[in-house]
Amino acid sequence: METVTLEIALPRDLLSMPGFSKVRATEAIKEFSVLGLYLERRISSGKAAELLGMRKREFIRLLARKAIPYFDYTGWSDRHSPGRL
Repeated sequence: METVTLEIALPRDLLSMPGFSKVRATEAIKEFSVLGLYLERRISSGKAAELLGMRKREFIRLLARKAIPYFDYTGWSDRHSPGRL
């Protein structure tokens, strides 16, 4: 996959936090970006998994760890309410 390098300004204090490094910041920004696109329904779960370099089932586990639902039931009750054909 072809990549693009972006320059992002972060507070210096962020990188001084325990367990946080430039590598971890890069991984986190990539993950947040992909999850954001997924939540906005701009990419599928399969594409999100591909962009993060993981299998789809690993992506579903990531969603669970982040408390992001894999299934979207928005509007389900309206479409499946009693009396509706």
